[in-house]
Amino acid sequence: MKKMIIVGASGFVGSQLTNTLTTKGYEVIATSRDDLHNTSQLISKIDGADVVINLAGANIINRWSESYKKLLYSSRIDTTKALVKAFSLVKIKPKTFISTSAVGIYKNDDTYNEDTQNYANDFLGQLCQDWETEALKAKELGMRVSIFRFGIVLGDGGALAKMLTPFKLGIGGTIGDGSQSFSFIHIDDLINAYIFVIENELENGIFNLTAPQPTTNYGLTKALGKILNRPTILPIPQFVLNLLLSEGAKVLTDGQKAIPTHLINSGFTFKYENIEETIKDLV
Repeated sequence: MKKMIIVGASGFVGSQLTNTLTTKGYEVIATSRDDLHNTSQLISKIDGADVVINLAGANIINRWSESYKKLLYSSRIDTTKALVKAFSLVKIKPKTFISTSAVGIYKNDDTYNEDTQNYANDFLGQLCQDWETEALKAKELGMRVSIFRFGIVLGDGGALAKMLTPFKLGIGGTIGDGSQSFSFIHIDDLINAYIFVIENELENGIFNLTAPQPTTNYGLTKALGKILNRPTILPIPQFVLNLLLSEGAKVLTDGQKAIPTHLINSGFTFKYENIEETIKDLV
C-alpha cells in the first residue's frame, strides 16, 4: 500500500482526490496548518511517504488587496518551502512530489503547451514562477518532481457552483465581450491525471491539467445556457468585476489558452475533451 500525504486535503480538489485514492486502497494522510508551522511534526508525517501532493493555497478568486496578495503568495510559496525543508531532513525521503501551479503562468496572446517558457510578467505569472521554482528544489534531493498547472477545475462545487446561480435565474452572460480564453478541466479528468502520473511513475516534468479543447468565456456561457435552457443575453461589464475584485478580476477577464501536450503524449485519455461534454455531465 502506498502512503500518500496531501497538503490541502480539505479543499475542493483535495477532498475528492482523498476519497478516490482511499477507495483505490491507498493510505492517505492529511496535513494541517499546524504541521506546516512545526517542522518536527511535518517530518514525522512525511517520513517514508511514497507521494506528497501539495494543493495548499488561498482562493485566487477574491479581491486582491495588498494584504490578500501577500496571503496568496505566502500560502503557496512558504508552504512549499516548508515541505522542501522537511524533505531534506527526513530519514526516508518521499519518492514523488507533485506540486500545484496554474495556467496563469502563461501570457494570454497565444496557445501554450508545457514546452513554452513565454511567461506572464504580472502578479499571477510571477507567483506561479516562484511557486514552481521552490517545488523544483526537491529534485536536488533526488526526488521525482511533477508540477501540475491547473486550468479552471469544473465539478460539483468550486468555480462552477458560483457560476450556476445567475444562469439558472436567466441572468447569466459573458464577462465583457467573452473573447478571453477559458482553459478548464473536468474534476474527474483531473483526479484521473493524478492517478495516471502516480501509477505510471512518469518522468519529472510539467503537466498542463486542462482539457484538450480549450474554449472561450463565450463558449462557456453558451454551453451553460444551452444545457440549462436559459437565456445568456446579459453580459457582465468588466468594470463591475474590477470594482468587486480589483486586480483579482484578471483571473476572470484575462484567460490563457493551454494545451495538455505532456499528458496526451504520455498516453493519458481524457473522458471530457470539450466544454459541451463537461457541462452536460456536471449540470
